[in-house]
Amino acid sequence: MSLSFEQARAESQNLPKKPDNATLLRLYALYKQGSQGDVTGERPGGFDFVGGAKYDAWAALKGKPQADAQAEYAALVEQLQQG
Repeated sequence: MSLSFEQARAESQNLPKKPDNATLLRLYALYKQGSQGDVTGERPGGFDFVGGAKYDAWAALKGKPQADAQAEYAALVEQLQQG
C-alpha cells in the first residue's frame, strides 16, 4: 500500500514511536518542499537553533521537484509506521 502525500501527512501524527531528530528534520524538509517548493525567506539567526536547523534541512532540498519530495515524504512515513 502506498500512501498519498495527504494521507502521509495525517499518518505522520500517529507514528508508533517518535523518530530521532535527524528523521524529524528530514520529514519536515520533505513536507515543506513537497507542499511549498523551494525554501524562501531569510535563515533564522541568533539563538533560534531549531529554526536554523529546519531552514537548513529544507534549503538542502532546493531544486527537488515537489512531486519527488511528496513521494519521498510518503515513503518515509510508511517506513516509520512499520517501526
